[in-house]
Amino acid sequence: MSTPKDAPTSTARNTPRDTPRSTPRSTPRNTPRNAPGSAPLRLDTEKLFAARLHAVRARPHLATALFAMHVVESTRVPTMAVDRHWRCYVSPRFVERTPEEELASVWVHEVSHLLRDHARRGDRLLRAIDREGPAARLRINLAADCEINDDAFGDGLVRIPGAVYPDVLRLPEGRLMEDYARQFSVSTQYQHLVWLECGSGADGREREWDLGPDGAHGLSEQERDLVRFRVAQGITAHPGEVPAGWRRWAEEVFHPPQPWRQLLGAAIRSTMASAGAGEDYSYGRPARRSTGLPKVVLPSLRRRPPRVAVVVDTSGSVSDSELGSALLETAAILRTLGGRRDLVSVISCDAAARVARQAAADSGWTLIGGGGTDLRSGFTTALGRRPTPDVVVALTDGQTPWPSTPPPCRTVVGLFPRARPRRTADDEDDPGYTPDTPPHWARVVTLG
Repeated sequence: MSTPKDAPTSTARNTPRDTPRSTPRSTPRNTPRNAPGSAPLRLDTEKLFAARLHAVRARPHLATALFAMHVVESTRVPTMAVDRHWRCYVSPRFVERTPEEELASVWVHEVSHLLRDHARRGDRLLRAIDREGPAARLRINLAADCEINDDAFGDGLVRIPGAVYPDVLRLPEGRLMEDYARQFSVSTQYQHLVWLECGSGADGREREWDLGPDGAHGLSEQERDLVRFRVAQGITAHPGEVPAGWRRWAEEVFHPPQPWRQLLGAAIRSTMASAGAGEDYSYGRPARRSTGLPKVVLPSLRRRPPRVAVVVDTSGSVSDSELGSALLETAAILRTLGGRRDLVSVISCDAAARVARQAAADSGWTLIGGGGTDLRSGFTTALGRRPTPDVVVALTDGQTPWPSTPPPCRTVVGLFPRARPRRTADDEDDPGYTPDTPPHWARVVTLG
């Protein structure tokens, strides 16, 4: 093939003086030293997986979770990061320059974000404080790092240099991510920490390298919960070998906090939906049987709304905030019944029962009490009202005797939480005193 007259030839005279002949022009400046030419640096999986085995030996209770993460090689992630679906994105350059013992600590740090579900918890917290955006998500990431790093290292794991610890933010140790996030704000003094990038599995913000829910090798929500449950089993089997933060986490996995407002509302709605009865006929809605009788209009049996009696424990062991919660739930019941106060009766009960005065709509109810506790009198008063209630809702701390026989209506019990039973003057001499548990015939929801 002929060469055009104006095309440069390959002679040395056409080579610019300031360009070394041995260095190709196409070689980028940041090409790794051990990469031939412009070939990208490949992930050193042997070193990465050796570091994971180091992490497993140091933290055997995390082995299930460490092996559940799927490694994704990525040049766009600065170090190592995780997404919500338990993929671990790894930078080849980061693996090359980081010692194996530090990589082991990073493995434990990243899997801790996933086990403790920081992404979902961060979403809830930002909704609660009405914040959103990159700065708010960085705040979640830093707070989550503080929760992990305060007791993650030592005993076979080295401390990660440059990571975030509570003392870096001038915060105490041993707190949860939600506590840390409320105690500081992202300001200029923390701008040097912006490089920290733990991924959407840590703060909930999707990254450009995320494969998303439909990408390969992601775990489903059920699989993620199963991994957490197995790790929690291993921790509870050997509680003396793990830090206090992990023991607390394992207890919450086995006994998660209940969304008690939703549970109580659902229990009351389902109970009231089944209550009530057809007690009167009405021509406002013809009966369905009318279609079989031409020219004859039959009345239909009208279902009345249920009547609800709310028994509120007003004994001395119930705090003012708990009584406030009881009034809020009573107001919610009233809204469910369309604001009809004639269908809702509120009974204050300590050792004796008193029917609360039905106040005006804008002032609510007044609760009275402060003595001992015996909800049996409250149930007797509620069932003795005419007309009798279709549903009885008892809001109590549970430190009370219960009726020996089930009421002739549906019953829901809302329990205020108690760490341990409180003794009264009557049972101070009985060291083994424990209050009776709610009866089996009641639907029970723990409040708070």
